[in-house]
Amino acid sequence: MMTSNSCITGEALLESLRHKGIVKFIAYEVPVDRMHEFYGLPFEVIAADIERGKDLRVLDFDGPHIFNRVPFAELGRAILCEN
Repeated sequence: MMTSNSCITGEALLESLRHKGIVKFIAYEVPVDRMHEFYGLPFEVIAADIERGKDLRVLDFDGPHIFNRVPFAELGRAILCEN
């Protein structure tokens, strides 16, 4: 998921996630440049949507796909949320 929100636990983002049926999650911040490298054009399209005002876009629905490509050393701390 890519977001324009600066805080994953901000109320506006949590409300957007609740609206989509997501009420419990574990989030990690991942390096933007690495995601650009992995996804190329799809990343650029989604980043452009974020710049145009979309607050939330999904880059990859397959969580293990990203998780397996990014070493633990490059992940931010785990953010646990029950919303």
